[in-house]
Amino acid sequence: MLALIQRVTQATVTVDGTPVGSIGPGLLALVGVEPGDTDAQARRLAQRILGYRIFDDDAGKMNRSLQEIDGKLLLVSQFTLAADTRSGMRPGFSTAAAPTEAERTFNQLLDACRHLHPHGVETGRFGAHMVVSLVNDGPATFLLRP
Repeated sequence: MLALIQRVTQATVTVDGTPVGSIGPGLLALVGVEPGDTDAQARRLAQRILGYRIFDDDAGKMNRSLQEIDGKLLLVSQFTLAADTRSGMRPGFSTAAAPTEAERTFNQLLDACRHLHPHGVETGRFGAHMVVSLVNDGPATFLLRP
């Protein structure tokens, strides 16, 4: 399981022209699920996403977490993030979890994030063709694993 997190001033995910999730300042997290990922890993990744200190403190240093600034989280499933890109010129997807397993694990992560940060978590629609728009703040982008 991995999450590409981006500090944003705003982000929106749209399905069939209709916004399904939108946030102001906070984090956009694109999440890839790999075969064998566990509920414990999902809970740990939730803690890391919400607690990762990438927001400025009063001195301008990256020293505050999403929870500390009461920011919002847009959590989006992205199976291509788990692609095997080590060789060739085309990604392989055998390193991504099957859809049923991935959806279950993604939902565990979503539930954990909502439990830890009850009023600030939006999401896309699992398995849908989503259009994600964002304004990256910094830019500040990090790859997290549990």
